[in-house]
Amino acid sequence: MLTTEDIRFLVVVSNHRTLADAARALNITPPSVTQRIQHIEKKLSLKLLQRPSRIVSLTEEGRVLVDTGSSILEDLDELTDKLNESRGDVSGRLRVLAPLGFGNDVIAPLLGEYKKAHPRLEVELELSDKPNWANHHKWDIIIYIGHLADSSLKMVSLAPNKRFVCASPEYLSRYGQPETPQDLKKHQCIALRENNEDVTLWSFTHTVSGAIENVRIRPSLASNEGRVIKDWALRDLGIIMRSEWDIQSQIDAGKLVRLLPDYELPNADIVALVSSAAHERSARVTGFLSLLKEQCQKAPWLNR
Repeated sequence: MLTTEDIRFLVVVSNHRTLADAARALNITPPSVTQRIQHIEKKLSLKLLQRPSRIVSLTEEGRVLVDTGSSILEDLDELTDKLNESRGDVSGRLRVLAPLGFGNDVIAPLLGEYKKAHPRLEVELELSDKPNWANHHKWDIIIYIGHLADSSLKMVSLAPNKRFVCASPEYLSRYGQPETPQDLKKHQCIALRENNEDVTLWSFTHTVSGAIENVRIRPSLASNEGRVIKDWALRDLGIIMRSEWDIQSQIDAGKLVRLLPDYELPNADIVALVSSAAHERSARVTGFLSLLKEQCQKAPWLNR
């Protein structure tokens, strides 16, 4: 007889490109994955995966099983959550997607604290600066920083967050300070590739006149990791555009200098995206959102 664990196993396999990827996610060996699949197929007298192929490709029967089974698992999980919540128990699985830098520095420690307070809770955290919006339903909470295109998800504001351009004092002593956005074309600029944004087009608004100036930089260095570009700036390699949550402490310490103070960049406010309205959320989601908002309001870049 097919079990819920069989279904969960097949759902994990179907969400990975290869059996080797699935094995790593399940923390077992690839031969063990193959044997488990064959065991389930034998129980059902059905072929669930196309063979021979290194790429995971479901048969028609396999797709029906995974699609229908996923709905059944969601219903069972929801039933369990409701029973647990009726006694005030925060449990079940909390799945969170967050940007690399902010996820490492802020979200991961908070999730650890939340887990410690609720031992029956299971936590899954994925860090990515290029979220796959087609899979947004997989996550209970998505942490997002930056311009957000139209989305069917509900937005919960966590904290305001400005963007600055800055460079190290040593770089500025060597190359001088830009006085206008157009001066950036003469400088070594460093680009952060994230959220599929046009990262070489920097848009400035004059704080007095309101005039908008767009500058197309030609980056001498680029990376998809915010820590890398900040480290390059600290090593005197050029000018970066970065969120204040990440660089304010270096500015306060004199390690980086904020440039073009008469201009503003578009804000990159920090938000949480969820699929359900407040009254429909599970206790684990509601509790973590409350913790997030509380901690973000204490953020050092807002309280200096």
